[in-house]
Parts: sequence; C-alpha cells; structure tokens
Amino acid sequence: MIHSMTGYAVASAETARGTLSLELRSVNSRFLDLQFRVADELRAMEPALREMITARLARGKVDCRLYFGAGTTRPGRQSLNAVALEELSRLAAQAADAFPGAAPLRVADVLRWPGVLSEGPLDEEQTRATVEALARQALEELVAARAREGSRLAGIVAERIGAMRRRLTEVEPLVPQARAAYQEKLAQRLREAIGSADDERIRAELAVFGMKTDVDEELTRLATHFDEVERALSKGGAMGKRLDFLAQELNREANTLASKAATQKISDCALELKLLIEQMREQVQNIE
Repeated sequence: MIHSMTGYAVASAETARGTLSLELRSVNSRFLDLQFRVADELRAMEPALREMITARLARGKVDCRLYFGAGTTRPGRQSLNAVALEELSRLAAQAADAFPGAAPLRVADVLRWPGVLSEGPLDEEQTRATVEALARQALEELVAARAREGSRLAGIVAERIGAMRRRLTEVEPLVPQARAAYQEKLAQRLREAIGSADDERIRAELAVFGMKTDVDEELTRLATHFDEVERALSKGGAMGKRLDFLAQELNREANTLASKAATQKISDCALELKLLIEQMREQVQNIE
C-alpha cells in the first residue's frame, strides 16, 4: 500500500492532572523529521515517543505535541505552596505599609497568584503507560489517514501513467511514416541544394538524419518506465523516492523525444507527456 506523508491524528485521556492529549501532524519532507512540543513535566516521555514514531513512519515532517488540558476529573490534584504563600505575605505587608488605605488581599487573589497552587508529583509509571497508549492510538489513526491519502495519490499517478500510455499508443504508428515523409522531403531539398542527383551523398545525409531523429529508443524507455511506476505502485511501501526518480527519468526521455520530433504531432505528444509527468511529480512529492 502506498502512503502519503500528510496526515493528522489526536488522542486524549482523562487523568487526575486533567486531559492528557497527544497530537500528531505530518507533512511531506525528504526524510523523517521529528519535532516535539512537550510540556516540561512530560519531557521524560520524549525518547519513548521518538522510538514509537520512527518504528511506524519512514518519511515526513512530523510535529508531536503532548500536553495537559483542562479536564473533568481534577479532585485533589493541587496544593498550596507554603514558600510562595510566605513570600506573598511578606510582599502584601510591604504593600500595606506603602499604601495604608489599600484593601487587603482576598482568598481568590491569593489563589490566583503565580506559584501559590502547586501540582502534585506525577505518577511516572502510570503517566508513561497512558502516554504510550495514546501514542499507539494516535499513530494508528495517523497511519490510516496517510494510507487513505496515499491510495488517492496512487490513483492519480496511475491515471497519469495511463494517459501517457494512450498518447504513446496513438503516436507510435506515426513514427515510421513521419520519418519516411520527412526523409523524402529532406532528399528533395538536398538534390536542389547540391544541384545533382548524387544518390550516394543523399543516402549518407539521410543516414545521419535518421540517427538524429530515431525515437524508438525513447519510446521503449518511456514504456519501460511506465511499467516500473506501475510495479512500484502495486508493491507499495515507502516508494516516494523511487517514484520521484522515475518521474525525473520520464521527464528526461520526454525532453529527448521533443528534441528529436520529426513532425508536429510527435512534438505535441512530447509536450503533453511533459505536462502529465509534471502533474505526476506534484503528487509523488507527497508519497512516503
């Protein structure tokens, strides 16, 4: 199966600290590029997350975000910080001396003061188990999303290959006829140019021309590359780099075909091939 490098997944679980969420976003990249945005208290989980992601994904820029959010189960998870309370009391006393008429601090003001409420220590073993379960769930969703997108991209690439095959099928029968007609036209011009019917020289010139305009090799290579693209699509796996290389080779052969075109129809075919190849490359850039 062909996978895209684009996808999104999120998994959440309720804990005593609040809602623990793990979010994965991925876009195309030449290699596997992992970026982590993890809350400080969860930083110890990053190595395990990195190992799990690299085991499932081969390419793409992946943004992993792990954080606590507001949850519904939060009883008994906070406590008063005695040191912060003492410091706040000292500052309040100094402020009262400076502003005798100021109203005293209310309880709500105290609780909102930074550092007064402190979180209890995390249960590392339980948190690690929760994070790993969330990572497995999110990775399954991400891989499934990338597979769905990859299937769509593979269909587009296969469609472009089919269009190129049809165009070559239409042009191949025209090549010998076009070459013969152009050679006859060139022979007539040569006779007029040299002012004689020197058939030996004309045949020599036509032989050189024939080598320069022979596109059989290009047509064969194009067909071979088509077969290889279809083989890669059917095999599946991390084929993005392989398909990108094949697209470059297809473009090279199309350029050569255009330079050797003996008639306008063959030239038009080469231009259409280049357009279809470019459309194919745009899709291949997103394949893992």
